[in-house]
Amino acid sequence: MKPMTNLVAAVALCTAGGASAQETVKIGDLTWTGATAIGHVIQAVIEGPLGSEAEIVEGLSDGSVIAAGMDKGDGSVDVYTDLWMPNRQGIWDQYVDGAKTVGVNQPYLGTQMMYVPSYLADQVATVDDLKKPEIAAMFDKDGNGKGEYWAGDAGWKSTRMWQVKFKDYGLDELWEPEILPDATFKAQLKTAIQREQPILFYYWTPEWVHAAYEISPIGEPERYEGCEDHNLDAEDWLETSKFDCASSDAMIYVAYSKSLEDRNPPVAKFLSQMQLDPAVVNQWILQIGRDEEDPRDVAENWVAENMDVVNGWIN
Repeated sequence: MKPMTNLVAAVALCTAGGASAQETVKIGDLTWTGATAIGHVIQAVIEGPLGSEAEIVEGLSDGSVIAAGMDKGDGSVDVYTDLWMPNRQGIWDQYVDGAKTVGVNQPYLGTQMMYVPSYLADQVATVDDLKKPEIAAMFDKDGNGKGEYWAGDAGWKSTRMWQVKFKDYGLDELWEPEILPDATFKAQLKTAIQREQPILFYYWTPEWVHAAYEISPIGEPERYEGCEDHNLDAEDWLETSKFDCASSDAMIYVAYSKSLEDRNPPVAKFLSQMQLDPAVVNQWILQIGRDEEDPRDVAENWVAENMDVVNGWIN
């Protein structure tokens, strides 16, 4: 771990307001790599430029518990690092719009699409291209006459979602899903790209594959009213669900207890003004998730090297 002395000295003016005397900020410990990265960057800014104290509360990973703690405003937890909307609509309705005890910053976008390596982008650009038998044949790994696509892990609802989409796009006769753990798929992706082989796969942002490889999304029909109507928990989910359009983007926020406006005003101001770049988050995830760098080191180094961005968040 690197000392923060130089970072504090570089922005000593930011502590003139007495932030160091303010209350310690408690940050939730959400388990996915993007949330881990963002949490450590928040901690690095608070402990560095803002000269205050912050703690990532180990094991505090339940989003509903974090939200309830922020609502109380008692300092048990102050920051929800990666609030995905509309996935957590209940939290938003109860605490952001309802009680108005939780504040948020400007969001960044999260996406989920089907991809190919960019060396195939001129051949496979849209769903219509996937309807061509000669294209599907390029992706047929087991010789059964159908091309394979990675739909996701067996436990993910998105894995079912993509099977519904391929059904409703009329692709079932030419394509079949591969359902594999994420780590297994990533090993396959690395090999395929090294050999410039065909591979079709679901992925999302933010994630490190976007920083590591050149990949291109498959174009889908635009959204329209009623294009997405599914119950992926139903017994007959594939037959009764409909989804024949692009997925909507997620809006991803940093949420914080508004009690910080009294308990630690400089931190509340910073959290309200923090604006994340998805490409930067992808890079953090690459360093932490793939390269296994210490998340605190990644965060402190990034803050030290990007004080122009950080000053925009805190001033």
